[in-house]
Amino acid sequence: MTAIVLIVAAAAAQAQAAYPAKPVKIVVPYPPGGAVDQVTRRIAQKLTEQTGQSFFVENKAGATGTIGAMQVARSPGDGYTLLANDTTYSILPQVFKKLPWDYAQDLVPVAGFNFAPTAVVVLANSPFKTLGDMVAYSQANPGKLNYGTGGAGTMPHFATEALQGASGLKATHVPFKGAGEATLALLGGTIDFQIASTPGVMGQVRGGKVRLLAVSGEQRLKALPNVPTFAQAGAPGYKVVNFTGLWAPKGTPEAALETLRKEIAKAMASADVQAFADDLGAVPGVVSGPAFADKLKADAQLWEAVAAKVGVEKQ
Repeated sequence: MTAIVLIVAAAAAQAQAAYPAKPVKIVVPYPPGGAVDQVTRRIAQKLTEQTGQSFFVENKAGATGTIGAMQVARSPGDGYTLLANDTTYSILPQVFKKLPWDYAQDLVPVAGFNFAPTAVVVLANSPFKTLGDMVAYSQANPGKLNYGTGGAGTMPHFATEALQGASGLKATHVPFKGAGEATLALLGGTIDFQIASTPGVMGQVRGGKVRLLAVSGEQRLKALPNVPTFAQAGAPGYKVVNFTGLWAPKGTPEAALETLRKEIAKAMASADVQAFADDLGAVPGVVSGPAFADKLKADAQLWEAVAAKVGVEKQ
């Protein structure tokens, strides 16, 4: 009897150690083309290379990312369905009166990575050469300046509202169906500017289609040495930095979570992923486990204060 128990226990341990034993789906709750989508696809590719098992992305957009998040929250807690998101996840309680899953319990933070400064983005031929120029124009021409985001309640929406409080900028919000669509609206001249995390716009920067007026963070980026920080541009109180992260359904075995955290850390430490992050104007750091949970709580407090200041009405 004892031998049988030992055999069963050994088999169970081996099964846990084998994770991942089949393809892992990562749900991106936004349309293709945005920063979360780009970064998640790159990390999925790297995890596939490292583990020998397929990590693949499925886009499930809608309702400020809640449709995709709900799908993952209702999935089995086995490590084979994950959610990718960014700082927007911490904003959701400020946007919705009631979420279709238990925000505090149903999704477990795995790790945050690829920390990306937010930036003020204008067309390359925009009359605004500095953030100060744009602030002055907005104050002298009430109601004339507008900005676009991937939707009400997204990180760029709250981040722009935070910037208005930090700089005196006055602008009208124009929501779109995704960050990529907002960037297309900027390129088409429909909006005057957008706030975006740097990975989402570096292609347009290098193509000479847009300019950045300022980036968040303590120092200028290696990829953008001519772009001032917000402090240098006149808004020292603005410190919003975005990230990409992964969440798993509750009940996911701790062994699977630890494997994911170790593989993510290994991926972000690799030379090619660090070069990818640099190329996007991001910092390839990692925060995982309880530290990631603590960061999410701190972010939630920041966005709660912003929501209260701008009077956001929950949906």
